[in-house]
Parts: sequence; structure tokens; C-alpha cells
Amino acid sequence: MTMNSTTHTADIDDVNIEKFIPLITPASLKAEYPLSEKAYNTVLTGRTTIQNILDGTDKRLLVVVGPCSIHDIKAAHEYADKLVKLADELKDSIYIVMRVYFEKPRTTVGWKGLINDPDMNDSFDIEKGLRMARKLLLDLNEKGLPCATEALDPNTPQYMQDLISWSAIGARTTESQTHREMSSGLSCPVGFKNGTDGGMTVAVNAMNAVKSGHNFLGLSSDGQVCIIKSKGNPYAHVVLRGGNGKPNYDQSSVEQAENELEKGNAMVKIMIDSSHANSGKDPYLQPMVIQNVAEQIKNGNKSIMGLMIESHLKGGNQKLTSDPSQLEYGKSITDGCLDWDSTVASLRNLRNTIKDVLPNR
Repeated sequence: MTMNSTTHTADIDDVNIEKFIPLITPASLKAEYPLSEKAYNTVLTGRTTIQNILDGTDKRLLVVVGPCSIHDIKAAHEYADKLVKLADELKDSIYIVMRVYFEKPRTTVGWKGLINDPDMNDSFDIEKGLRMARKLLLDLNEKGLPCATEALDPNTPQYMQDLISWSAIGARTTESQTHREMSSGLSCPVGFKNGTDGGMTVAVNAMNAVKSGHNFLGLSSDGQVCIIKSKGNPYAHVVLRGGNGKPNYDQSSVEQAENELEKGNAMVKIMIDSSHANSGKDPYLQPMVIQNVAEQIKNGNKSIMGLMIESHLKGGNQKLTSDPSQLEYGKSITDGCLDWDSTVASLRNLRNTIKDVLPNR
């Protein structure tokens, strides 16, 4: 038995751990990139508007749109500058929030996102990734663009939740108790994807769990491990993303989801993810999903409150190579996206289809 301290036994402690690397605390990162008044107002307006949409007092449709994942800050800014103008054009009927995803859950292994590996070369400079992520969110909010992200690592929200207006819990983590506990303490509305099998049970259970307060382990802003006592999050809703290779955005699937939400005593407000299994992973089928949803709303649907769209400057996607400098600018390195011009056409079409029926929903 090798003892190097009273608390560590080399042959049984941390056997598969190479090393521990200290990280900047959330409080220190926030001091480096403090919330400006403009960003504060954007976040507050973003959260309040989304809550009002969920409550039904704001009749507009919420649209979370943007790249599958952020890997290039310059391209993210260019996309955001275009999106701010489009958001202003469509604001009478559609409330646009930019999808700004830094963390990617992988089925096996692969690039886990900008925070985990910002240089895309397996150097895993997480501190650099956290700085880049917070700075980008700050800049986007200062443009007046509210931001949405996927809450994947339970410690990450302490570093940037004050810049997020809407969070998603992915299909792979909706069943996780850790993510349900975290969501119960998040300061913004949360969308739970249905399970990868296409079933609703997991999402309904998650939404009910999140309404309650929880006691769980986590980090304080000073980096202290502590017990977090959450109050519960009343603004949890479902996101239909298809499953088992089948879509669930069509009218009968939406009606079935409404019934299961009612039966489960959960909020009967539904966001439709136009990507993933709903588009058969073909980004160019997203406009068809968007149009179908628009027609459902026009024909009297009252439960659909939002859409999610994977969109970038250029359409499709590309593989991450060993030399990131060779990547094509403005094109996703994770899931395929709809190109910018097609995104604009789809959203204008959506607005024109639904604008007259929204006031009476």
C-alpha cells in the first residue's frame, strides 16, 4: 500500500485518472467578462418574452435558430449580424433566439464542442473554451440577440447561465437525474427533447421532476463544492424531435403528444425540432417540417409554441479534419444545417402563413 497523504491511496484512488487541472472559478470568469447593461436587458427581455409565449400572453411563435454547434467565432458573428436583421423584420409574428451550442453529446466519441476542445485538435483547453464561450454570448447579447444553448455539463451553467434566455436538455440526457436536478435550478425556460426512441414518457417525467425543488451537489460561483437547493422551474416544456428514425411533427403525433402531456399533468406547450429524426437528418427537409407546422397553426392548432431549426451560413456539413485551418468557412462540423438563404425563405414563409391567425390563438 502506497500512501502519499492521509487521504490518497495510490493503488485504489484515481486509478484511471491521469491528472487534475485547476480551472478558473465562475466568479473570476464573470469578473473578466462582466454582464453589460445591454446584455442584461437582452437576457431579461428574452427570458420574459419566452415565459410569456409559454403562458400564452405573447401570441408570437418562438423560433430557436442557428448552427448545430459553434466552432468558429467569426462565422458565429456573421450569422448573428444577419439574424438580428431578420429578427427585426419578423418580430410582429416570430420571436427569434439564436441557437448557440457549445457542448455536443456524442453517441460514442468525437469532438464534444467549443468548450471541451476549442482548438479542435484534442488539446482540450477547457479554460480557453469557457472564455471563448462567455465572450461570444456576451457579444451576441450586446447585439440585442437572445441566446439558447444545450445544458449538458452540470457545472457549465455557473459560468454562463446569466447570458442564456432558453436552454435545451437533449434526448440523451432527458432521463438523467443530474440534468433534471440542474434544470430545476436554471434561471430560464427549459425545453426537454423526447427520448431517442420517440416516446414521450421520459420527457413528461422530466418536466414534472423539474417543477419541484431539489437538493443536489454542485459548484458555487466561487468554485466551492456545495449542496444546491433549487426552487423548481415552472417553465419546462417538451421539444418533439422524432425518434427511432421516425418523425413526430405531423398533426396526429402532435395530438398524441398533447394527450400524453395532459394525462401527465405537464405543460401542454410544444416546440417542434425541424431537424434530427423529424428531417431524417437531411437538413434540406427542414423547410418541409416548418411549412407543415405553419399549416397546423393556420388550421387551428393551439399547443405548438415554437420551432427549432439547425441553420448556418452554408448548407450541409463537413468532417472535422486533422488540420482545422482547412475547414470550409460557415459550414457545420457536426449535424448538417440549412443554408442562410433557405432559412430566410422558410421563416418569411412561416410568418406569412401564421401572422393572421396568431392574435386569436
